Amino acid sequence: MIRWPQAAAALVAATALLAPLAHAQLLIGQTAGFTGPVAAGVQETTDGAKLYFDAVNAKGGVGGQKVELVSLDDKFDPKLSAENARQLIEDRKVLALFLTRGTPHTEAIIPLLNQYNVPLVGPSTGAMVLHKPARKHIFNVRATYQREAEKAITHLASLGITRIAVVLADDSFGADGLTGAQRGLERAQLKAVLEERFDRSKPDFAPITAKVVQTNAQAVLMIASGVAVVDGYAAFRAAGSTAQIVTLSNNASTGFAKSLGANGRGVIVTQVFPNERSINFPMVREAQELAKARGQEVSPAMLEGFAAAKVMVEGLRRAGPKPTRESIDAALDGLQKFDLGGLEISYSPTDHSGLDFADLSIIGTDGKFRR
Repeated sequence: MIRWPQAAAALVAATALLAPLAHAQLLIGQTAGFTGPVAAGVQETTDGAKLYFDAVNAKGGVGGQKVELVSLDDKFDPKLSAENARQLIEDRKVLALFLTRGTPHTEAIIPLLNQYNVPLVGPSTGAMVLHKPARKHIFNVRATYQREAEKAITHLASLGITRIAVVLADDSFGADGLTGAQRGLERAQLKAVLEERFDRSKPDFAPITAKVVQTNAQAVLMIASGVAVVDGYAAFRAAGSTAQIVTLSNNASTGFAKSLGANGRGVIVTQVFPNERSINFPMVREAQELAKARGQEVSPAMLEGFAAAKVMVEGLRRAGPKPTRESIDAALDGLQKFDLGGLEISYSPTDHSGLDFADLSIIGTDGKFRR
């Protein structure tokens, strides 16, 4: 027979044992520009990721532990990206980094990934330098910028457009996209009428605008962040240019479309995920249903975050009952033919490229992306 004091003591002891499990969390770290020129896109990709993480947590998390995303603002500054990553890895002891934004920003944290054997899942950049050769700790989800830029040029050429200008940020992101654009031009047997770089931190579009008008460019591919594209496009229009504006999927956010204002209609934006209204893709349908329950509307940028979160959670699930940085890395390295919901992704020690999906969209009069 158990006396009440003994039973109470046993209950307290059992509760104490269970408490760590009930409150256990799988910490995932993110550094990205929540303020600054890419804030709109960063917020939307993060919202998409949280949409999936919250759904997983509502069902008990992963192995009974909730996934917690710790996000730090790096203001789109590569130096701050590296410092944030250091804090997340050394101080917060995150299991993995996730959904970083920007090419030079992601490059800045690679030494930390290698030093601490920390996996990075779903960097929101299509930089080829992160794809080939395969980076041991980086698991890409989205397609490359080179693939997008090449597809954009091919599309313009198919429309009979021959006078194409390329305007790009003078950094590793711009150079990467330019390589894809040049490949597309070569295949179309064309040469750019203009290739102009600008300082990412202090863009001056006045001299570039004069050259765009002088060359009578029919289309301008802008490889830059959202704010720069908005400012450049406004400058071109104010100078009388009627060139078709094309930009890459780093600007595939509702916030970018809104920031264009009246200039938005007709702007072409490449995409690396299916149409956010294509419910024939199970992943899109799943995201739509979860977003609807919250009173949200899915954007292309949200889909990117949603897909990256699915890969992150799958890595955690396959990493064992007590995931470590090393076990997550190994689990993802062996991920084969994982169905995101109509899109299949695989990794191996020599291939961390992720998806190769690329498409085009155009912004309609309602500010939404049309395919």
